[in-house]
Order: sequence, then structure tokens, then C-alpha cells
Amino acid sequence: MTVCNEVLGKINSFQSLGTVDGPGVRYVVFMQGCNLRCACCHNPDTWAINGGNTYTAEQVVEKACRYKEYFGKAGGITLSGGEPLVQAPFVKKVFSLCKERGINTCLDTSGSIINDNVLELLEVTDRVLLDIKYTNDKDYINHVGCELSIVLKFLRLLNDRKIPTTIRQVIIPTINDDKVNILRLKEIIKDYACIDKVELLPFKKLCQAKYDNLGMPFPFGKLPTPTKEVITELTSILNG
Repeated sequence: MTVCNEVLGKINSFQSLGTVDGPGVRYVVFMQGCNLRCACCHNPDTWAINGGNTYTAEQVVEKACRYKEYFGKAGGITLSGGEPLVQAPFVKKVFSLCKERGINTCLDTSGSIINDNVLELLEVTDRVLLDIKYTNDKDYINHVGCELSIVLKFLRLLNDRKIPTTIRQVIIPTINDDKVNILRLKEIIKDYACIDKVELLPFKKLCQAKYDNLGMPFPFGKLPTPTKEVITELTSILNG
């Protein structure tokens, strides 16, 4: 969206000093709008593109710059969501301004959108946090709303461009918390030199209140949280 040559974006919220959304300390921007409907989504309030508040890219970067002294060598800005690729031109503008100011840029994405705007965005992206939510098309179609193949195509783009990539997968009991899934994940990612880190994250239900407030059912609301022992065991299989 542009008004008088200004690139505008819809944003749900900001987190000033994030420590789990990329390397180091980061300013995290949660974009509004998502093309997917993941059954494990923690932020259903970000789905509707007409929600949130409108900002210019300059306003976002000005906010981030206030915390630049905390970033150190590893930190920077992360744009998450929602799905930031829904607003790729705006994210590109934010990242371009950040690069001018020496701020590291990180994109937290499902990798489910590929178009010219996204390709241009990747030119100013220093790191990607890529969710590989499941390791087969059936689970992707049933629980996400897209196919695994497009995510793998996106991963190939990252590899071709040599963009450092962190792979993330949320471990969900009865869905993907088994050895077979982890071995498939290991097989999927083995040939991509861009991947320098893999994180297995425990499924949590802190988002239940958001679903309740929106009057929406949480599809995975009855599933348990995996134990630390399960996460440790699966991580061992992944790294073994």
C-alpha cells in the first residue's frame, strides 16, 4: 500500500527487546495479515489484513533505532507475523532503511509466498527464520493450508542466494512428535548449505485466551504440551 510515495504497512504489535526471534537482542515487528490458517497458530489476531495499525517504513525503523545500542554485533530487527511476505514491499522498504543504518535484518516466515516482491525482499534480508511445520503434504494441507513443496521451493531460493537460515519446527504431540517425522526433517534439510541452525520448539497453549477473546475455537486446544524429555530426545535424533 502506498500513499504519496510512502510505503505503508499494517502492523499488529512491536516487541522492543526480543531474545527468541533470531540472533542476539532484536526489535521484533509483528506484521498484520496472513495467507495461512495454521491449526497451532499463536497469533490468530494477526490473520486479518485489515486489522492492526498503519505505519510508514520510516516510522518502524525510527522505533528500532531507539534500541540499536542493545543489539550488539548479533542483534537487529526481525519482522514476523502474521506472515510478513503478505506485505513484502513494505518489509523490503523497512529492511532497506535498516541496512542503511547498519541494522541486521531477519525475516521470520512460513515461506509460503513466492513472487517478484518477495524475491526483491530477499536481496536486503540478512537471515531467515523458516518454519518447516510438517514433513509431508497431508499434514501441511490439513493443518496449514498450503503444500510442503512451496516451502521447499522457498528454501531453495534461500540456498541459491546463500542467505543464512534457521529452520524451526513446533513439536506437537500426536502430530509430529515422533522419530519418523524428525528423520524426514533431517533428510529434507541435509543438502542445504544455507542452514546453520535447527530449532525444535515445544507446542504451547498460551494463545488460548486470544482464541477465546476472538470467539474462535483453537484447533489444537485439546492437545498437550510436549515434555522437555521428548524435545531432548527428538533433538538428539536430529543431531545424531
